[in-house]
Amino acid sequence: MNDVNVVVLTGYGLNCDHETAYGFELAGATSQRVHINALIDGSVPLENFQIMAFGGGFSWGDDHGAGVIQALRMRTNLGPQIHDFVERGNLIIGICNGFQTLVNMGLLPGFGETEPAVESAQQAVALTYNDCGNFRDAWVKMKVYQASPCIFTRGLNDLEFPVRHGEGKFIAPDETIDKLFANNQVVLQYTRDDGHVADGEFPFNPNGSLKDIAGICDATGRVFGLMPHPEGYNHWSNHPDWTRQKALIRRRGEQLPQGLTPGIQIFKNAVDYLRSK
Repeated sequence: MNDVNVVVLTGYGLNCDHETAYGFELAGATSQRVHINALIDGSVPLENFQIMAFGGGFSWGDDHGAGVIQALRMRTNLGPQIHDFVERGNLIIGICNGFQTLVNMGLLPGFGETEPAVESAQQAVALTYNDCGNFRDAWVKMKVYQASPCIFTRGLNDLEFPVRHGEGKFIAPDETIDKLFANNQVVLQYTRDDGHVADGEFPFNPNGSLKDIAGICDATGRVFGLMPHPEGYNHWSNHPDWTRQKALIRRRGEQLPQGLTPGIQIFKNAVDYLRSK
C-alpha cells in the first residue's frame, strides 16, 4: 500500500482537526477533514480510508459528559461500519475528546484478541473531571511502555505533549486496571521531570488519573487513545522551552533538531505500519 488515507472527524464542537490533518500530512499520509454527518449519510464512505482520527475539542459541548453524545451518535449510526473498519486491519486514534469518545463507545480498552462489535461493546473505563477542579492547559511528560503492542508509539520512549482538558482523569475498577497492565495495554503514563512515574502528584499528573495513565490501546495495538495532543507538537518551535533549548544547543556547538517531532512520529508510525502491510 502506497497511499494511506486518513479521515479526521469534524463538526459539532470538535476542534484540532486542522492540526491533526496537518500532522498526518507531515507524516506522509493523505488526510481529509470530514464532517461526521458525511460519514453517517454515506456521502463520504468510511471504506475510502485506512486511519480514522477522533480529534480533540468539545463535541456537542460535552453537554452530557465529554464524548458521550458523539459516542452515542457514532455507535448508533456507524457501529457496524467502524467494527468492520477495525476488523480489516485499519487503525484508529482518539486524542483528548476522541479518547473520551472511544472509551464511551467501548472500543477501548478492547480486551479481546479482536475488537468486539461496536454495537455490543460495553464501557469498561471512563475519563472524568480533573481532580484539580479546573481546565488544564499545560505541557506534560510521559513514558512509553515498550512492551505495549501499540502501533503508534513504536520506537518512542520519553514524550512531552500539551494537554488541554477538563475531564481527563482515567478511572476504572482495580481489576480492570490490573488487566490493562497485565496485557501491556497501558501505553503512556505521566512522569515527573526525572522520568519516574508521577505517582498522582500534581501538576505532573495533571488530572488525577489512576496509576498516572495517559493513554491505552486495545489488545491488537491498532486502536489507541490518549489525553495529550501529539498534533500540538508538529514543529520543534511549538515547545514552550524552545528558545532556551535552542540557545543551549548552539552554545554546545550542536545541530538544531532536524526531521519530525515526536508528535508527528506518532502519526508516521501509523502510516509506515500500513505501508508495510
